Amino acid sequence: MKKIFFAMTLLAAMLLTGCGGDATDKPAATDNKDVKKIVIGLDDEYPPMGFKDDKNEITGFDVDLAKETAKKLGSEVEFKAIDWSSKEAELKSGRIDIIWNGLDITEDRKQNMLFSDPYMDNRQIIFVAKGNDQGIKGEADLAGKNVATQAASTAEEYVNGNENLKKSFKEFKTYGDYISAFMDLENGRVDALICDEIVGRYYMSKHPDKIDALDVVVGPVSQFGIAFRKDDQALRDKVQAAFDEVVKSGEGKKVSEKWFGKDLLKSK
Repeated sequence: MKKIFFAMTLLAAMLLTGCGGDATDKPAATDNKDVKKIVIGLDDEYPPMGFKDDKNEITGFDVDLAKETAKKLGSEVEFKAIDWSSKEAELKSGRIDIIWNGLDITEDRKQNMLFSDPYMDNRQIIFVAKGNDQGIKGEADLAGKNVATQAASTAEEYVNGNENLKKSFKEFKTYGDYISAFMDLENGRVDALICDEIVGRYYMSKHPDKIDALDVVVGPVSQFGIAFRKDDQALRDKVQAAFDEVVKSGEGKKVSEKWFGKDLLKSK
């Protein structure tokens, strides 16, 4: 998962509060009958997946999905800000029950965590100024153009690893954050911006008259999943079943359209 810095719009990270046993205790697997409360760990500086709004309350796309899923379960839900670099330890210790925060499913993480089915693709796509697609249908069409992305992003790593693609650009510019890159895109200082689809579509939903998204994927596609403790198969299966109902009922589509203006969830 890539943290995206929207510092100008976010507040400070929420205080970490105690919940559950001591970190050295091994938590018991969740009872398969009733799930009365679920504690969800997240990085609360990752808009639009999970972040603090102007009222200092945690909100976001994944937060809304989790709330709808908890309703299906008849469970209370608590969101707990965690040190993202220690997320696996937080989960294993029992301080949290689930990680639900734009988490990529990887083979390495599967060794230590149990995952839900993938619920969303994490793609890098191309954004352009409104009404100016410049005939871009694929990566090759970026040749001769001023292309931008965020520094230290998945997109920058991919471009830097593909020398021929990078050399084909007129210029390759990187920015400290995507907001600055989008502003330059709007003002014509760059021709195309490669960006995480979830972040770009969220920005576009706030500036619908200035930005267009092109369905052109750049680089590899990863998938998001919900993570559980390795021995919590019961909780995993109950949450999966409830989440599937959220998707089938159309509530998931409403949540996605609210945040992205489009249904990005995988259908069941």
